[in-house]
Amino acid sequence: MSTRNLTAGADTTVLSQKGQVVIPKKLREERGWEPGLRLAVEVTRDGLILRPLEATRAEAAASLLGIVGYHGPRRTLADMEAAIEKGARRRP
Repeated sequence: MSTRNLTAGADTTVLSQKGQVVIPKKLREERGWEPGLRLAVEVTRDGLILRPLEATRAEAAASLLGIVGYHGPRRTLADMEAAIEKGARRRP
């Protein structure tokens, strides 16, 4: 296990009164961490380690089933392809 010494350029955050920590945006984006991601918290001698948890089968199924209840206007294949292309351009 490697440890990183804190330097002037290190990413930092503040523990809130509720015990919450904001992970800097740059770090979330580098790892592809999106809101709602479940994290395991491991205690080490030097601090804490956050590791993403894989979604359970029930959670994965629930996220997919959410699209079944769509009641808006019908979309064409061209609409869907345009939306996919737009989303792909937003991600680095």
